[in-house]
Amino acid sequence: MPAYSPPTPTPDPTAQECRVPHQTGNPWTVLSSTTQYENPWIEVIEHKVLAPTGKPGLYGVVRPRSLATGVVAIDGEGRVTLVGQHRFPLDQYSWEIPEGGGDKSVDPQLSAARELREETGQTARHWLPLMTMHLSNCITDEVAHTFLAWGVEEGAACPDDTEALSVRRVPFAEAVAMAMTGAITDSMSVASLLKVQLMALNGSLPDDVARLIRS
Repeated sequence: MPAYSPPTPTPDPTAQECRVPHQTGNPWTVLSSTTQYENPWIEVIEHKVLAPTGKPGLYGVVRPRSLATGVVAIDGEGRVTLVGQHRFPLDQYSWEIPEGGGDKSVDPQLSAARELREETGQTARHWLPLMTMHLSNCITDEVAHTFLAWGVEEGAACPDDTEALSVRRVPFAEAVAMAMTGAITDSMSVASLLKVQLMALNGSLPDDVARLIRS
């Protein structure tokens, strides 16, 4: 019997027509912008636009008033601190790294340190920037900065009066497994934990925190 050869795909005659030239400039034309809703935390702006194709349309953007921050905090036993809370928009419980908003005029690391202290009672002697993220960039211009923190000391938490939080500490490998299996779904938490894991694998973490993660 002759060897099997898969059929040769038939070229799509429309493929070339659908190809869009690579562009890095802004192809949108904003005709007008109007704030449709605002409160102390967000502003919703409606833009009348011409799309990249030239067609008129509307584009709504949610603009948070705060900068988002998050912390992967590693204690002396190599454990990650996770915070659990019910997320109102999703109507479901979520385990996450300590996160919160900060004034856009304040150093994001200072805001992240404040959130870590308020939510968990922890402070950290060592900090390393992890990543800057754009969250859900089709509907919001929200920016997040996340950090790795170690040299952790315990203290008393003082969460906001709107927060009902649970705190747990799990081995770093378990936190990564939670991100991989979907037990953690928060985007800042998943991205930050996997970034730390990658840095550990390629040897780009400081030795003292790398030893904690491997322990």
